Amino acid sequence: MTTNTSTLAIGARAVRKSFGDHVALDGVDLTVTKGTIFALLGPNGAGKTTVVNILSTLLKPDAGTATVAGFDVATHPADVRESISLTGQFAAVDEILTGRENLILMARLRRVKDAGQTADDLLARFQLTDAAKRRVATYSGGMRRRLDIAMSLIGNPPVIFLDEPTTGLDPQARIEVWNSVKELAGQGTTVLLTTQYLDEAEQLADRIAILHQGRIIANGTLAELKQLLPPAKVEYVEKQPTLEDVFLAIVGATGTDGDPAMTAASAPTSKEQR
Repeated sequence: MTTNTSTLAIGARAVRKSFGDHVALDGVDLTVTKGTIFALLGPNGAGKTTVVNILSTLLKPDAGTATVAGFDVATHPADVRESISLTGQFAAVDEILTGRENLILMARLRRVKDAGQTADDLLARFQLTDAAKRRVATYSGGMRRRLDIAMSLIGNPPVIFLDEPTTGLDPQARIEVWNSVKELAGQGTTVLLTTQYLDEAEQLADRIAILHQGRIIANGTLAELKQLLPPAKVEYVEKQPTLEDVFLAIVGATGTDGDPAMTAASAPTSKEQR
């Protein structure tokens, strides 16, 4: 895929990272266009979080180059950090404070003017106004995750990293988070998310990259990835392959280092007939 630099939000070329004798990333290349949702899909241990940590300047690559919002992560890390927000695998919210107090605290830390109005606007945007004065300890998993994402938007960062944003959430809470992520991209924010859930990538992503054993082994739109497998025909009825079919065909029956690959049992998927 060729991307004009004026529309490039995230770029990585030949990025490598090792931890001792373990090679976590073995020459990763990717490009993410501004205002899109890019899903990095892979089993546990594939290197997804390592990619996010390098792009967010939490880790230095051993080799290769990466840029975020036009800034090199190695030479201009401070500029990168000013341009991004990172939401980890678990909601980083203060359970003692109310939802509104969490947002005001973050706004003040980021030196945003009129922190109270900013908090109220985000509470309304993420359908949390009715719970604004409740302690976060009383929130459901989906509400905490939405609050976490809302906090990450303070300061209007152009790029947001979501590292497995729906891990541990029930189906309804996952849908709530999905809607929030779609809204972000709809308003021009670039979102890079990592996920183990195949249906999540199908539902959200404009482009999907499959990371396996530290390498990007497939990258494209959902339609392009489905073209990697021929449609099955049963009694003259054409069946298009699902993303799960593509993933398992490329990665194989096992994940990394003997871990089972994602299946319907270990990574729930809609398995819709297409």
